[in-house]
Amino acid sequence: MNSKRNLIVVGSDTSVGKTFVACALARALAEHGVNVAAIKPVETGVDEEVSPEEDGAMLAEATGQATPTHALTRLKAPLAPPVAADLEGVHLDMEDWVRTIRQYVRKMDLAIVEGAGGFLSPLTWNASARTLGIKLEARAILVVGNRLGCVNHTLLTLEALEQGRIPLVATILNGIGADDESVATNLETIKRFSGIERIVALPHLNDWKEAAVHLKQVAKWVLK
Repeated sequence: MNSKRNLIVVGSDTSVGKTFVACALARALAEHGVNVAAIKPVETGVDEEVSPEEDGAMLAEATGQATPTHALTRLKAPLAPPVAADLEGVHLDMEDWVRTIRQYVRKMDLAIVEGAGGFLSPLTWNASARTLGIKLEARAILVVGNRLGCVNHTLLTLEALEQGRIPLVATILNGIGADDESVATNLETIKRFSGIERIVALPHLNDWKEAAVHLKQVAKWVLK
């Protein structure tokens, strides 16, 4: 499989806006004429009936895809996937997720796959988003919440990506509404300390559709 067709969106932490960025990037790529499938393998903290506010449902809305219209595996408890799965008696199968994602990407130009929680947060008891990225031979988009402490989280995640030999396309410093002085300096600090150049700051926005225009350069990097 051409690894350039798989893109995994990972977070430096939980609640950094991975879905928001994934939706905006999917829209930015669509504006370049790219047929995108956006997929979340597992989502927790959801009700039995699918809500349009679920991450998986939002991803489907962003691409307009007919299927999947929600995460491949949905769990009720708002906990790490393997913990929630144990409570509900559900078996989590990483290989099944990988097969399903590959089936979808065969029909599209590119698949955007979103992890759950931080990059090394467990998706199953023996696999994380890093495992998924390796199996898919994917490139990565790293989403970082722009707040105090994000420099350390970013550097740790960059190290983990390198250890997994997962190529990094870009880092998105996402405006999450944090009100501290570091917000104005985090981007330059990360650039200077890590040496990465492909990093962009996304302002705090309420609608991912508005964010798509800010990710045009990232879309170009993805397509290189």
